[in-house]
Amino acid sequence: MSSERQARLADRIRVLIAERLEKGLRDPRLGFVTITDVRVTGDLQHASVFYTVYGDDTAREDSAAALKAATGMLRSEVGKQLGVRLTPSLEFIPDALPENAGHIAELLRTARERDAAVAGLAAGAVHAGDADPYVKPREDDDEA
Repeated sequence: MSSERQARLADRIRVLIAERLEKGLRDPRLGFVTITDVRVTGDLQHASVFYTVYGDDTAREDSAAALKAATGMLRSEVGKQLGVRLTPSLEFIPDALPENAGHIAELLRTARERDAAVAGLAAGAVHAGDADPYVKPREDDDEA
């Protein structure tokens, strides 16, 4: 039951923060931010908000500063909307999803190149032994 409540609360916080960011903050540093996930602790006192920022490193740094500055305001709005006794503290964590996706794409490209090299070697390969490696009874044994 507790994990269900955690999941519901995390999902609701994600929606509330995303809606608020969609309306916009009065901070020009805030870029195009996407809330990817929210995880709430078991005691419902802390929420880790994962986000990504579309743009370069400067946009990521500026958006991180803007979110840090707006944390108190976002927490108070989340508290008003949630209607729970204690509003969880918010911590904004940049999601490493784009970097991980780039790394995975590079690994897949390397694997495809290696597979192609192995397939090229296998195309010209011949068996090391006889064409038919199974032992067959001699014809002399059948006649006796």
